[in-house]
Amino acid sequence: MSFIIGLVAGTFGGLVGLGGGIIMVPLMVALLKTGQHKAHGTSLIALVFTGIAGAATYALRGSVDILAAALLASTAVFTARAGARYANALPEWKLKKSFGAFMILVTVLLLLKPSLSQIANPFTGWLKIAALLVTGVFTGFLSGMMGVGGGTIMVPSMVLLTGFTQHTAQGSSLLAMIPAGGAGALTHWRLGNVNAAILPGLISGILIGTFLGSNLAHFISEGNLRVIFAAVLVWTGIKYLKTPAPKLLRPENE
Repeated sequence: MSFIIGLVAGTFGGLVGLGGGIIMVPLMVALLKTGQHKAHGTSLIALVFTGIAGAATYALRGSVDILAAALLASTAVFTARAGARYANALPEWKLKKSFGAFMILVTVLLLLKPSLSQIANPFTGWLKIAALLVTGVFTGFLSGMMGVGGGTIMVPSMVLLTGFTQHTAQGSSLLAMIPAGGAGALTHWRLGNVNAAILPGLISGILIGTFLGSNLAHFISEGNLRVIFAAVLVWTGIKYLKTPAPKLLRPENE
């Protein structure tokens, strides 16, 4: 089942240009009955491996800016660890609500994706460097906390704020998130938030799925697929947002 989850996450992620974490986490919780904390930590470890494969593919095509990736990673490696610790400190119901809100945010960014380059107003010089460093701060924290690669936030920020093309932003973000995701994953591992038994299936499934999805994307209308996928994300996100807080037990004599 872990292989199927990885395969589905990788395929749909490859079709619409998203990392598999946003799909993998809810599937692990629903189908494998994995706790929310362990789902986040396990997902992040699997995504480090797909990040390596993805970054290598983009690098071979010349779509990686090494300096930009280094700047992003220089701050993200620290905040990814902080994000993992913050997630670990949250009760499961609060972490679920946070993940639901994150899914809604990803949906908005997914729908805005085609128009990002048209509304971009990029910085130059030192402001461009500062924008990359700040982007690393936020995306690293979200990656560690949510168990995702961080590209869903990093790529739009790079296109809007620094003027990178979509492909170069994706390739550079994948490279940046290898050390950052690794730092967050290691923190989750030390905190006991990883189900090592399902990792082989997840990793092999998501690697194959990402390859399939990226190739299938050339034959399927991305616009229609994006809307359908966005609807699924919104539905799942709202479901997570409705997670009830545990009721406090009252003493029997009251």
